Amino acid sequence: MELVEERSFRYRIEPHAGMRVPGVVFASRALLADAEQSLEQVAHVATLPGIVAASYAMPDIHWGYGFPIGGVAATDVDAGGVVSPGGVGFDISCGVRLLAADCDGDTLRPALTAVMDGLDRTIPRGAGPGGVWRPGAGELERLLAEGSRYAVERGHGEERDLLRCEDGGAVADADVAQVGQRARERGLGQVGSLGSANHFLEVQRVAEVYDGPAASAFGIGAGQVCVMIHCGSRGLGHQICSDHVRLMDRAMARYGIRVPDRQLACTPVESPEGQAYLGAMAAAANYGRANRQLLSDAARGVFRRAAGVGLSLVYDVSHNLAKIETHPVAGERRQLCVHRKGATRAFPPGHPELPADIREFGQPVLIPGTLGTASYVLAGVSGGDAFHSTCHGAGRTMSRHQAARSVTSGELRERLRHAGIAARPKSWRGLTEETPEAYKDVDAVVAASEGAGLCRRVARLVPLGVVKG
Repeated sequence: MELVEERSFRYRIEPHAGMRVPGVVFASRALLADAEQSLEQVAHVATLPGIVAASYAMPDIHWGYGFPIGGVAATDVDAGGVVSPGGVGFDISCGVRLLAADCDGDTLRPALTAVMDGLDRTIPRGAGPGGVWRPGAGELERLLAEGSRYAVERGHGEERDLLRCEDGGAVADADVAQVGQRARERGLGQVGSLGSANHFLEVQRVAEVYDGPAASAFGIGAGQVCVMIHCGSRGLGHQICSDHVRLMDRAMARYGIRVPDRQLACTPVESPEGQAYLGAMAAAANYGRANRQLLSDAARGVFRRAAGVGLSLVYDVSHNLAKIETHPVAGERRQLCVHRKGATRAFPPGHPELPADIREFGQPVLIPGTLGTASYVLAGVSGGDAFHSTCHGAGRTMSRHQAARSVTSGELRERLRHAGIAARPKSWRGLTEETPEAYKDVDAVVAASEGAGLCRRVARLVPLGVVKG
């Protein structure tokens, strides 16, 4: 597929083969070296009814279900624009939460082993059931409707947590009735758990600050200890995606919709099927927010008991969601359904939806690294493209089987030990699937995102210890 370089870190795919808009890819040539299959998905997304501006891809682009991971697309709600579950993905509201400790790395070091052992015992993880809280009768419905707000109401956090969480801790318009029985069953036993794959809870140290005033406003400083949590809506979100893809696949013909890939199953936003999916998706997003809230509460307990250290929320933001937002299109404000799949919302300074105490600096954007590599705190910028979106992580380059064959568990354990990283995996053999070589260079991804004008760097964090499924 031909890519035309428009300027540094910005490439264009001209409309062809049914594309309604161009493809726009933010990356460097090096980051796109193995992206042929995912670039084809960018072109496929550009065929969706009602799509506006472009089918966008972030520097961490890689192949996904229907949409590429790292894909952003917005459809015009009032012009028959569609919503596609493939534009959100199976792990609805997968996202990142960052907490800042009231100590620095040197202070924590004597207690780090006790902290990591405590987290190892306390944080549920792995592919199966198990969580820090099992909701009773009626409680799951409230959690799906109210997200982190309900978790805090039940004593699992503090009011400030809601102020520093996207959407105040809960997505509006959740329709719990659209969450099927199987999804509820899967979700009931996993509330407050990491899951597996690339999800983690990591103890980190702020290694470098690029924007002092923004970092200070966010609540972080050089040398400070932080805790990053990366997880989503577990089996509940996966089941909701599966259920609604099937419903939309059967319904498309009624709306005269044809797509080049059945994984792009979609219906108009305002159709019964579109509204049902958005209601169920919002409920799953609330589950994901509550999941991270409960894990935060569990981590706070470990840090308090093992080291006498407190943790304050910096921010919590999703990178798998479709949201109804208003943006300018051809000089006119339009109501759009913005799909971000493996892409993070990055609202600019002054945006009214941002908390008042950080509004002048732009929205915090949290970028998790890979096993043993750096993570980043970024911020939204004025004039940001792709409906104020940016990258979400490093972006996978190897399958899990390929990664596991590239390194032994003993080799990986020794590398982490040599780097001074206290790892607590559920399985060392399983951890080889997440070896750093399986991902793009997160530093290069962030540099391309900033170079493309999507965000700016605020701080770089390095791992001290990691808990993984």
